[in-house]
Amino acid sequence: MAHYYEENPQGESDRRVVQARMNGIDFFFQTDSEVFSKKFLDFGSRVLLETAIEDLKETNRKKGRLLDLGCGYGPIGIIMKRVFPSMEVTMVDINLRALDLARENAVTNGVKCVEVFQSDGCASVEGLYDFVLTNPPVRAGKQTVFSFYDGAYEHMAEGGRLYVVLQKKQGAPSSEKYLMEKFGNCEVIAKESGYWIMLSVK
Repeated sequence: MAHYYEENPQGESDRRVVQARMNGIDFFFQTDSEVFSKKFLDFGSRVLLETAIEDLKETNRKKGRLLDLGCGYGPIGIIMKRVFPSMEVTMVDINLRALDLARENAVTNGVKCVEVFQSDGCASVEGLYDFVLTNPPVRAGKQTVFSFYDGAYEHMAEGGRLYVVLQKKQGAPSSEKYLMEKFGNCEVIAKESGYWIMLSVK
C-alpha cells in the first residue's frame, strides 16, 4: 500500500488547498495524494508549532538555523519562517511530490530564502542547526523514527534544540526514553489530546 514515506509516489494526483491560521497569520497550502495529512494541517503539527513558537519566544531565540525534518508539503518550515523571518530555514523530505508542494507553498505564503531538498532523514543534510522540528514518519516504523533522532543529533550545534511531536499511543514514551539516552535529556513540554511535545537539547 502506498503511503507518504515514499521517494516517488505514483498514485493519481488529487490536489486540494488547506487553510491554517497560526500566530495570527493565515496560511494556504496546496496538498496532494500520498503526502502526509493532505486534508488539513494535522493536529500534531499544529501543537508542535504552537509549543515551539511559544518556547522560542519565551527564551528569546529568534535567530539561527532551523531544520524542518520530514517537511511534507511544508507547513512547519513555512510557518516558522513567517513567524521568525531572521531564521535560516531548511526543509527536507524523502517524498518528491511533497517537496514540489513545499516549494510551491513557500511562494504562495510569501516565504523567501528557504532551502528545500530531498533527503532520507538527514542523509543529505550538511552543516549544523540550532533548531530541529520534526513530526516523524510513524508509519515508516520505529527504526526510521529513531534514525531521525540520530540524524538530528549529528547535525545540531551545541545548545541546539530538537522539538518532536508524537502521539502517546504511537510510541511517544519509547521516543522519550531513546531521546533521553541520546541527548542525556528529554522534557515533555506539552501534552494535548494524546500528543506529546518533547524537547531535547544537545
